[in-house]
Amino acid sequence: MKLDILYEDNDCLFINKPAGISVHGDGKTDEKTLADFLVEAYPQMRDVGEPLEIHLAGGESTFILKPGIVHRLDKETSGVMVVAKTQEAHAFFKQQFQNHEITKIYHAFAYGWLKEDTFVVDTPIGRDSGNIRRWVTGKNARGAMREAQTQFTVLSRFGNKVYEGKGSTEEGVFTFLEAVPRTGRTHQIRVHLKSVNHPIVCDSLYAPNRPAGLGLSRLALHARSLKLVLPSGKTHLVVAPYPKDFEDAVKFANI
Repeated sequence: MKLDILYEDNDCLFINKPAGISVHGDGKTDEKTLADFLVEAYPQMRDVGEPLEIHLAGGESTFILKPGIVHRLDKETSGVMVVAKTQEAHAFFKQQFQNHEITKIYHAFAYGWLKEDTFVVDTPIGRDSGNIRRWVTGKNARGAMREAQTQFTVLSRFGNKVYEGKGSTEEGVFTFLEAVPRTGRTHQIRVHLKSVNHPIVCDSLYAPNRPAGLGLSRLALHARSLKLVLPSGKTHLVVAPYPKDFEDAVKFANI
């Protein structure tokens, strides 16, 4: 895979990650990850950041390289990521993420019509008591609940009927929306949309029984932009173009 670099300087890279590739390994499979391609292209970044310790059966453990990685996107999510090229830059960006000083904007297609044009979901997230891979809100969660807040803005409503100003969960209608996570929990946008009965299109984990739509065969979530302060002190905004499948869905929606 050739890295799609949106911006580069001496401190960092902004990459447009394609859907279908994991950011780093999990110790279970040998498939290549974004981390592998980063090391191939920038071998000097190999030890930048903090390796991930994976605990294996029998009490053993292994370490997974995370070269310059300070945040991640789900495997099926496309879009912009920042990667640090030096240890100093890694610490600099990590502090911004921890302090929620970075603005991340996602675009997504959801099933149904959202009722409100703008709204905030401010609901803690915890592990699903029935599925270790999933996160949930409410009484089905187990263990510690973590604060999670996402702001949503509807960009368009469309489908096989005319929108009449009301919300809907019917088949064949969709909402194109912007999501701005104020916290950084795993699967946060996916879980929050599921919690309001409008899961993301083609989300095999949170809407496994919903039909695929809009010509998409993967999670309809794209990290559209990332705004942060560079180590140079300059505030920088990077926008990731839509991949072809997402762009085709946007055209289909006549947006």
